[in-house]
Amino acid sequence: MIKNIVFDISNVLAPFRFKEYLVEKGFDAAMIKRIIKASAMTPYWTEYEKGKLTYEEAIEAFLSVDPDIRDELHRAYDSCSGIMGRYDYTEGWIDALKGAGYRLYCITNFTPAGYEQCYDCISFIERFDGCVFSFREGIAKPDPEIYQTLLRRYDLKAEECVFIDDTEENVLSAEKLGFAGIVFTGYEDAVERLDEMLK
Repeated sequence: MIKNIVFDISNVLAPFRFKEYLVEKGFDAAMIKRIIKASAMTPYWTEYEKGKLTYEEAIEAFLSVDPDIRDELHRAYDSCSGIMGRYDYTEGWIDALKGAGYRLYCITNFTPAGYEQCYDCISFIERFDGCVFSFREGIAKPDPEIYQTLLRRYDLKAEECVFIDDTEENVLSAEKLGFAGIVFTGYEDAVERLDEMLK
């Protein structure tokens, strides 16, 4: 029986507005592609999400990939404010699940800067029963250890949890540990699939 709903945050409960954020900073499509290739598409980004690199170390690592865009990389990441947004359904979804007696948790890959500078967009986590952030743990999805950290810390049983994430690889990793899983493709679909599981 499912007792616990475990969410990813980015693009499930709050939009990760990466490209829009870079457009708002004045970059054109070609430069946005180059910035993303030098940063988010590298292993250094995952290390940053794990808290293994400081902001300064992450920027230097990105520069090692494409040193010719030094100024652009610094401008892209000098502030993360605006990189996360809000979905109008999130608070109502939380209300409904908590009202029905379910306990809510999150497992999410997040950079320290994203957490600190975009907290207003994810402040709904204050209503959760527990959260596991990659940058605090030194591990990131889909590493099985991050899911086991949640289970141990909050004394949960995997078979009593459903995990909702927009990345299939992350859901499969949770399912191998006994979680039920939903690959998030949109709010209405996720609600429908979750309702089926909770019957």
